[in-house]
Amino acid sequence: MTDTERFARAGVPERPSLDGLEDTWSRRWQEEGTYAFDRSRDRADVYAIDTPPPTVSGELHMGHVFSYTHTDTVARFQRMRGKTVFYPMGWDDNGLPTERRVQNVFGVRCDPALPYDPAWTPPARPIPAEARKHPVSISRRNFVELCASLTAEDEQEFEALWRRLGLSVDWSLTYTTIGEAARAASQRAFLRNLRRGEAYTADAPTLWDVGFRTAVAQAELEDRERPGAYHRLVFHGPRDVLIDTTRPELLPACVALVCHPDDDRYRDLVGGTVTTPLFGVEVPVHAHPLAAPDKGTGIAMVCTFGDLTDVTWWRELRLDTRVVIGRDGRLLPDGLDREPYGELAGLTVNAARKEIVRLLTESGEMVGEPRPITHPVKFYENGESPLEIVATRQWYVRNGGRDARLRDELLARGRELNWVPGHMRHRYEHWVGGLTGDWLISRQRFFGVPVPVWYRLDNAGEPDYDNPLTPDESALPIDPSSECPPGYVEVHRGRAGGFVADPDVMDTWATSSLTPQIVGGWMRDEDLFARVFPMDLRPQGQEIIRTWLFSSVVRSHLEHGVLPWRDTVLSGWILDPDRKKMSKSKGNVVTPIALLEQHGSDAVRYWAASGRPGTDLAFDPGQIKVGRRLATKILNASKFVLGLGAAGAPRETPDQPLDRAMLTALSAVVRTATDALDGYDHTGALTAAETFFWTFCDDYIELVKERAYGDGPAAVSARAALAIALEVQLRLFAPFLPYATEEAWSWWRYGSVHRAPWPTVHELPADGDPALLRLAGDALSQVRRAKSERKLSMKAEVPLAEALGPADVLDRLALVEGDLRAAAHIAKLDRLPDRTPDLVIACAF
Repeated sequence: MTDTERFARAGVPERPSLDGLEDTWSRRWQEEGTYAFDRSRDRADVYAIDTPPPTVSGELHMGHVFSYTHTDTVARFQRMRGKTVFYPMGWDDNGLPTERRVQNVFGVRCDPALPYDPAWTPPARPIPAEARKHPVSISRRNFVELCASLTAEDEQEFEALWRRLGLSVDWSLTYTTIGEAARAASQRAFLRNLRRGEAYTADAPTLWDVGFRTAVAQAELEDRERPGAYHRLVFHGPRDVLIDTTRPELLPACVALVCHPDDDRYRDLVGGTVTTPLFGVEVPVHAHPLAAPDKGTGIAMVCTFGDLTDVTWWRELRLDTRVVIGRDGRLLPDGLDREPYGELAGLTVNAARKEIVRLLTESGEMVGEPRPITHPVKFYENGESPLEIVATRQWYVRNGGRDARLRDELLARGRELNWVPGHMRHRYEHWVGGLTGDWLISRQRFFGVPVPVWYRLDNAGEPDYDNPLTPDESALPIDPSSECPPGYVEVHRGRAGGFVADPDVMDTWATSSLTPQIVGGWMRDEDLFARVFPMDLRPQGQEIIRTWLFSSVVRSHLEHGVLPWRDTVLSGWILDPDRKKMSKSKGNVVTPIALLEQHGSDAVRYWAASGRPGTDLAFDPGQIKVGRRLATKILNASKFVLGLGAAGAPRETPDQPLDRAMLTALSAVVRTATDALDGYDHTGALTAAETFFWTFCDDYIELVKERAYGDGPAAVSARAALAIALEVQLRLFAPFLPYATEEAWSWWRYGSVHRAPWPTVHELPADGDPALLRLAGDALSQVRRAKSERKLSMKAEVPLAEALGPADVLDRLALVEGDLRAAAHIAKLDRLPDRTPDLVIACAF
């Protein structure tokens, strides 16, 4: 199909307008397949983007618009450079955020013990607040179905907004992180990790969110300042020992005291034992370099487990394990077989703390009153309760946290990657260098990709965790909770001598870390995979370098031995007018739909493009208004230029000095914009194009319009220059303002501007004098200023004007005298050389 057949010229409307362009052109682009990926092209002709799949458990906000517009600008530029652009969109729809949204929207909670009810229907929305406080329990399958239903609704809304914004995505490539392809890829990668010894299961201390009842990985932690208090406790031994602790409720879990090896105060106690207050449990005293002599009393109690340092001491000193906090955040009934522990069993952590402080006060084993402090406490980034550390069996993938060789390999991968901006690599290296353990990938949740293994049950019904049963890759994806391992049938489930399914799902990053493989067709469409992998670009937020970027590097390195992409571009944050980061928790987020409706997508995209990669940008409605003004001017200037006859101008080489000066100046803009976009500096490219455009409109068009209306070679030159300049500028602006440029292009050109070739310097003359355009513009500006000061119309005639300045400047001005006089309505222009050091236009009225 030719361009003529695909896309007829629209003609210039009487009153150009931005209104309604989004509906018109987004529909046409979809119908015409303007952004369809051509999978017949060789890899060298492909530009592949690993697009971030936004989480669909909430609303899109201006931060999304900001970063996704940047990516779309890259995609449009590369497409115009002749690449076929692999630009998919995905939806990150599994995991805790989705489950929490479903719980809040429908007032339900999942109870895996309940049977599936095919007749169950969700309550009408919105549910009353009281129903949210008392959620209804439903089966796991009912809960998962509800999650899938709600995310499908959210995805439709997200897609509609992205289409309105003008993302040049090939929507036929859309995927979801809970879809069949994603589940199969995630499970395949996991099974291969397991087979190579890179994935393993272990029963070990685990960071635990008591609200979500799930394990949490190191990458998902955040410190929050919280009030606390130091409590000074008395341990008994050869002499009393004072211990400062912020967690007296963990006293029943105390398994040792630790001091620094060089601390003379406690040297006599090392190697001996003391007994705990209240419970009288005998515990050893050890020396360890992690103990801080200047913190508290200089000697600490080790509990299993109060914090990550406790875990380190427990592991390195080979201490006993005495767990007292359960997965629900309450003290276990069998945590310590001594009184007065029975008074604490079943209490929440906070309640247990109050009770044990009371007991210690009564026994006289707490010195003084608690001393208030504020200190950092670890939380799951999406959680509301402080994390606990409990002993659980979890799945891990090796990530260099306990393997120096693998860590060095992953650091080397980071150095191979092209970082934009370059300083972001240091964040990656800081994270990799600071890892303290492997990647915990299992989660005790429901709406996620199941861990694809089963365990044999011995004759006593105990699982054999060391030899998991696995499916063949050809059977993927599978759900072990409803499917059987090879050689077993359903009647064997849960019985001695039979099998049991692993109950966990993988964390969301275990799937999202494979987005290049999922959308690229790994082991599903090998022809496609060979054309797009490794990909060219990973755009993403700087705050998820440690999660999405790093985990993607880990999976690709382990599976393919390469980086998953060549370049990564990191976005800055969107700040509110007070220069504070926008976030849902702060309540200062701005949603985009009203702005898109009020100002138009091009205006919002203009605002987004004004922020460089890695640089924070303040939300500024005024900047959006500037963008709308620019988009409107593009339409009006295009109409005006075409009205001067540019559309029908013969493709002759402009020969007049001012015309060639303008086009040579435009050539420099093309070079600057191209170099900027090649380096992912969209802001630099837009600034160069915009600066020239206003000079073109305010000066050049005004200078040549009278000549363009005329006849003869000079008029032909003006019209040809106008046509060339307009066509080039529409292409320069196309990646930034896709709607206005497509609309103006359609008035006089066939096909889509977004399929037109990117302009090159070879299209424009290089022998013009750009300074001549600046000189003519300066002269015209001085005449305008003189008229404005006298409150005269810009069309008022100037009977006499004198041009003063250096002789060589006036000689060059003579080259454009005809255009200057016509534009400024000067009847007579006298040139008076060497009277002033700079050009001065003196007007007599």
